[in-house]
Amino acid sequence: MSVEATAVSLLRRSSWARVVAVLLGLLVALLVVIALFPWDLLREPVNRYVSEKTGRKFEITRHLDVDMGWRLATVKLDGVEFANPSWARDPYLVRAERAEVDISFWQLLSRKVVLPRLALDSPSLGLQMEEDGRRTWALGKDTSDESTVPTIGLLQVDGGSLDFLAKHLEIDLHADFTFDTGRGDMPLSYQIKGRYRQQPLTAEGRTGNVLQLNAAGQPPFPIEIKLSAGHTRLKVEGTVAELAGLDGLDAQFDIRGQNLGNLYPALGIALPQTPPYALSGNLRKQASLWEAKALKGRLGLSDIGGDMQFDKSQKVPHLGGTLRSRVMDMDDLGPLIGLPPTSRSANAVEGVAPPPSITQVKRAQRDPGRKVLPDATLDFERLRAMNADVNYTADRIQNVRELPLDKGSVQVKLKDGVLTLDPLNLGIASGKVAGAIRIDATQNPADIRAALDIRAMQLNRLIPKVETLKTSFGKLDGRINLSGRGNSVASWLGGASGDVAAITGKGQFSNLLLEFMGLDGGEIIKFLLEGDHNVTLRCAAVAFDVEKGVMNGRSLVFDTTDTVFNATGNINLASESMDIVVRQQPKDMSILALRTPLVVRGTFASPKAGVEAGPLATRGAAAVALGLINPLLALAATIETGPGQDADCQEVLAEAKQPSSRAAAAGAAKARKQPAQTGG
Repeated sequence: MSVEATAVSLLRRSSWARVVAVLLGLLVALLVVIALFPWDLLREPVNRYVSEKTGRKFEITRHLDVDMGWRLATVKLDGVEFANPSWARDPYLVRAERAEVDISFWQLLSRKVVLPRLALDSPSLGLQMEEDGRRTWALGKDTSDESTVPTIGLLQVDGGSLDFLAKHLEIDLHADFTFDTGRGDMPLSYQIKGRYRQQPLTAEGRTGNVLQLNAAGQPPFPIEIKLSAGHTRLKVEGTVAELAGLDGLDAQFDIRGQNLGNLYPALGIALPQTPPYALSGNLRKQASLWEAKALKGRLGLSDIGGDMQFDKSQKVPHLGGTLRSRVMDMDDLGPLIGLPPTSRSANAVEGVAPPPSITQVKRAQRDPGRKVLPDATLDFERLRAMNADVNYTADRIQNVRELPLDKGSVQVKLKDGVLTLDPLNLGIASGKVAGAIRIDATQNPADIRAALDIRAMQLNRLIPKVETLKTSFGKLDGRINLSGRGNSVASWLGGASGDVAAITGKGQFSNLLLEFMGLDGGEIIKFLLEGDHNVTLRCAAVAFDVEKGVMNGRSLVFDTTDTVFNATGNINLASESMDIVVRQQPKDMSILALRTPLVVRGTFASPKAGVEAGPLATRGAAAVALGLINPLLALAATIETGPGQDADCQEVLAEAKQPSSRAAAAGAAKARKQPAQTGG
């Protein structure tokens, strides 16, 4: 290289060195200026600027300082007041003795307010939101503009208080905070009081000194809370990563209350109506997935356990899970169909005020004409609020009294407003009831269908009073196929059409019970002298055509070797009234028989059973008249010659198998047609 070229190269390097030195000098000077800049001189201009931009008064009352970094600026405010919009209840959004705010100034260039850390000393916060989207913490003049809502990462609070009001959500709460480093990992404690969903609410708890509102990737911080809202009690202990969405929650919980269905307004989960409950388990949340693991507890008198998941990431939230009861008590089923719990069930959970029981409700009504079919209406909003696929199994069912249930299982599906219980399996009297129930809540009134098959029930277990007489029966088969429209069990049954039938073949029956039913004094005396004996049951059938809520007897026959009983009449499910006449036809001759038709009339709430007065009075009058002539002749009026004929069992059973009216047949066919459900 020539001397001239070398000189030029050295000159260029020297020039670049001087440029770099000048730039470094300017940068150092700028840093010195920034470090030594009297930021408090900007306090008033900042006050005016923020007040003008937000449309409400902002004031740094004592001192302003700023620490500049490469990515963040830490603004230190000694005394700060920021007013709320004029429509808010509280005059100030925030008033604090001191505040430190980390501001991402690179985000400010894109007009986003990101505050990675906000520390407040003894603040008073007034938060309020309105149904139209306005909120006091939006920083623009248009407080419904979500783009002006700041993103806050870490929040540190050293004492102070907070008020939160959302009238449209029926929330009005006040919280007080205290900070004490002597409390270990959870120095910040809080107490909350107010009202939630028209119920008084109180809560207390502790947490870490840093609350991560939207701080992704940070280690979780500990939380404790004890909450009471109305009749609901909640305890939670665990950790959470982000407070704003409860992301990364991992906690043990214990919750108890009067009715799981009451949690819908708070959780948005359409849980069933239940008796008082107490549940505990592990609660986790990641993104939009909630999981309740190792659930255990009680629903009234029944134990319950299993796992549940609630996924809010889908367009329609989805609830799934598997639940199991080792022992399920029948007294706990009333609320599922709209009835109050029994007294036993209402008082089953310690620490929960018992709701009104069905006995108390009936006593308060004191109306012999009251309706007994459940009339609680379907909640269409809940049925459309989510989808579900939940399996439930009861290993053993107790306290069955009138209905000897042994066990049961059901798969509950809710898809786009259509609820199905399919398959539904119940073990009853050593047999089973299997089928499906479908409620289409996309229509109003809802389209409701029930198709249930009854198989091999043992009658000696189904009728306990007969079982105590040590009789032996055959097995009962049958079906229930009903369809109609309604918004409650009562309104649906009051307009339903279809087929109800039960049939049985040969078996044994107590002779004494038959003679009491037939008013046969001679056979009763014979029983007292010789003891009870069984008679053979040849066949029996109970079948109704159901047309728009009226059950018309199609085949009502009970045939034994001693007597044949034929019944006629109907049951009105809308008016809850009945009119059934049972006529006995003895097959043997008997003395002291006052056989006369039995009648069952009245309402479901006040049924009346007896005998038809006309035939009985005729026989009684004849006996009296003959007795005036000769006491022995009075017996002639009570002699039964036994004209009864065997029923044609094949014809009886055939009649019971198929509905005879077109309306009943159409309703039954519709009930059996259960549209397939796909997906969750």
